[in-house]
Amino acid sequence: MKKFLFDLFPLILFFVVYRFADIYAATATAVALSIAQIVWLKVTGRTIEITHWINLTVIVLFGGATLLLHDDAFIKWKPTVLYWIFGVVLLVGRMVGRNPMRKIMGQQIALPEAAWNKLNLSWALFFLAAGFINLYVAFSGRFTEAQWVSFKVFGLMGLMLVFVIGQSIWLSRHMQPDQADSSTDRGPGKTP
Repeated sequence: MKKFLFDLFPLILFFVVYRFADIYAATATAVALSIAQIVWLKVTGRTIEITHWINLTVIVLFGGATLLLHDDAFIKWKPTVLYWIFGVVLLVGRMVGRNPMRKIMGQQIALPEAAWNKLNLSWALFFLAAGFINLYVAFSGRFTEAQWVSFKVFGLMGLMLVFVIGQSIWLSRHMQPDQADSSTDRGPGKTP
């Protein structure tokens, strides 16, 4: 939970600063906090995951362009670009014979090969769809900037939460018993 909140910290402060200032102050805050997160992870010797580097790169590029050009279109593209990168990585990883979801979650759960492939594909499609939904809310003209900011923080997070719950239910039907668990069930004095 601490890791989840740590990762969300720049997004939450983006929302808070936007409520009291504007999109540019909020963007500057998100960029600064994203950089500070990486520095803090580095200084404390913690693992910096590839997703941290990807997020940092995208926020610095798109947030920086927003601030330099004084154009909020760039920051509105940021969630879409980030989600599409994740979606493409999952799809391409699978095409080259690797399953990125298995690499990420393989230590925690055991699944049959077909389930790993479906899990990887479903996450890739989720990220691609979420990117398109963000573009619609940001640029269709049907929503205000304030509504987009709320959607970016709560709508996309809500979509992901619903998706994770659905995935958890689906995964529970496909999880295989871990061999290590069955070997520890024997208790003292019992033979295999």
